[in-house]
Amino acid sequence: MSVELQNVSKSFGLTRAVDDVTLAVHPGELFAVLGPSGCGKTTLLRLIAGFERPDAGRVTVGGHAVAGDRVWLAPEKRKIGMVFQDYALFPHLTVERNVAFGCRGGNGARRALELVGLQHKADRHPHELSGGERQRVALARALAPGPDVVLLDEPFSSLDASLRADLRREVELILRDAGTSAILVTHDQEEALTLADRLALMREGRIVQVGSPEDVYAQPAERWAAQFVGEVNVIPGVLRGESVYTEVGSFDLVSPATGDSQGTVHIAVRPEQLEFRGGREPNAEVVEREFRGHDVLYRLRHAAGRTLLVQLPSLELYEPGQQVFVRPAEAARAPVVD
Repeated sequence: MSVELQNVSKSFGLTRAVDDVTLAVHPGELFAVLGPSGCGKTTLLRLIAGFERPDAGRVTVGGHAVAGDRVWLAPEKRKIGMVFQDYALFPHLTVERNVAFGCRGGNGARRALELVGLQHKADRHPHELSGGERQRVALARALAPGPDVVLLDEPFSSLDASLRADLRREVELILRDAGTSAILVTHDQEEALTLADRLALMREGRIVQVGSPEDVYAQPAERWAAQFVGEVNVIPGVLRGESVYTEVGSFDLVSPATGDSQGTVHIAVRPEQLEFRGGREPNAEVVEREFRGHDVLYRLRHAAGRTLLVQLPSLELYEPGQQVFVRPAEAARAPVVD
């Protein structure tokens, strides 16, 4: 089911938590709202769910208005399921009774438990489950009434890092099997990039950029967006035609330049878009390295004085203090972020 917000705003006192947001989520889509703590993403979710009333704007679900323009539909009538950050399970109820809460009849609860693979633990209580299992119970409870949309508020933040990746994949498969539209809010870039079909990047109550994970990562709309989503080098250079010439080397642009095709600009260069090797006339020094198993993130001091982040496979390791020659990786393309 589609979800649309049109010029939605919400303030708490003098704080504008959501500021004139317009957004559309397609039927069956897994959509993420990504942003730092305090940017308004949870308030946005609560406005969709009906736990908050917008000060201005309109919210529609499946083409039907649920808030705005003198329209107000109570949360329980919106056919929206909610998965809370802290699970919000009843400790005195069994798993099955938790899932059945708010669901007419027991068939919906049993089907939801089968969907999340926990039918064999229907008689357990929440304290008898692992964190990942409790999260799946919370998801089953949201799915049991057959909602049109499921909202997930930082669903993996309380889990150990070792559990997050596996559970993210499980939740994605469950939601896709259910065919339900889902909106996830998170401050975790990896979470949004791996789960979402599309994502909205949010800052200080406003939407900065909307696009596929690949587009938001490779073509950030502004410098803040580039720096928030993953590691990045912001490098000054001179724009000439469709290339930017920098102290590190030249980069072709991701998309054609607009306006004057000459002048000083800044481009966003990801660490994997640079490479270095020893054995040539050096132009940089290795300062630090962060071993990550399959790859290594190096911090270099360039001869021009700039610090550069470079990501290389861990097949060959370079030591701090080693002199190297750094340059753009083959076919590296960068966006302008001025």
